[in-house]
Amino acid sequence: MNILLIIQSIIMGIVEGIAEFLPISSTGYLILSADIMNFWTQEKRDLFIVFIQLGAILAVIYDYWGRLWNAFMGLITGKAEGLQNPRQLGISLIIATIPVMALGLTLSDFIKQIFHPIVVAVMLIVGALLIFYVEKRPHKIIADEAENIDFKTALKIGFCQCLALIPGTSRSGATIIGALWLGISRKASTEFSFFLGIPVIVGAGLLDLLKNKDVLQTGEDWAILGVGTLVSFIVALLCIRLMVAWVSRRDFTIFAWLRIVTGVIVLIAYFGFGYHVTG
Repeated sequence: MNILLIIQSIIMGIVEGIAEFLPISSTGYLILSADIMNFWTQEKRDLFIVFIQLGAILAVIYDYWGRLWNAFMGLITGKAEGLQNPRQLGISLIIATIPVMALGLTLSDFIKQIFHPIVVAVMLIVGALLIFYVEKRPHKIIADEAENIDFKTALKIGFCQCLALIPGTSRSGATIIGALWLGISRKASTEFSFFLGIPVIVGAGLLDLLKNKDVLQTGEDWAILGVGTLVSFIVALLCIRLMVAWVSRRDFTIFAWLRIVTGVIVLIAYFGFGYHVTG
């Protein structure tokens, strides 16, 4: 067993678990972390980066199981305890998922070709500027709970999520900031983003594993993937509630500054010190 690869897998799991639900781009930070550590071969690394996010989203399913089951039963039966419109959350999530699923299936191979630190750096900075813009706009709240987001707004959030197909944009950032811009409360924007990640990330992770499972040639390869996914689940489970508590009281400008600092450091390293992609 390659102990170094196991340690690197654990580090990648920690990065994913922390970054998945923050508007800073977990994929971007995974790409940068893997590149700095020279983690695995390129094909295995690309599969790892996509699949490991499944661990974090399983933490959402575990932590929000009651509400998710309520939404599912409301969608199927039209009845859900405490909900005036029991089918609304389920249908809204389906509507919001359609754009990114359609675009992701069409562009999946191209997206992997732009898994590049410079693309990440540029999009980190662009995303930060969008966060500053949205945070400075006055917010008129039209929905204070995820269950109250209407279908038209859900579709708009779904189109915002499509931006996250570009590495460095951040799926959480695109959906949370997009929802805020559309008038959803901070807490509802964050939780809807959590829920919206379930079909997208589970679908992308399983599809990529199915298409590229042949790159995992040994039991050790599968163990490395499994360790990273398990660590991302555990760390994400610890971070979800902290994230919701944070956004209920504060804005996202601190994450915008973090994005800018990271993006600038990568650009300086690349153009000033000859930092290039490995693998």
